[in-house]
Amino acid sequence: MSQALVAKVANRHKKAELPVMQPGDTVRAHVKIREGDKERIQIFEGTLIAEHNIGIGSTVTIRKISFGHGVERIFPLHSPVVDKIEMIRTGRVRRAKLFYLRKLKGKAARLKERE
Repeated sequence: MSQALVAKVANRHKKAELPVMQPGDTVRAHVKIREGDKERIQIFEGTLIAEHNIGIGSTVTIRKISFGHGVERIFPLHSPVVDKIEMIRTGRVRRAKLFYLRKLKGKAARLKERE
């Protein structure tokens, strides 16, 4: 009984308009930022290096290079903080987790595009 109730509540809070994403894809996450009593949208664009699929608790890890430093953020997919996620480019990779990109710099960190 309780599992059915949890599933019912989880389905109500899931977002329906999420794109199909895989590690290696370049994505743009629109995140709601609260500053005092104002709210704005901030865009975080980078390479999807990991995803954790746990139903309502699914997350994606996105990495970008900002002013020469690597920045990674973990976004809960079904959170109201994440406004939307857009696909920019699809990368061709052979691994599920791309943590090796943390060690690479410059042109070595590029991924080939998938057709």
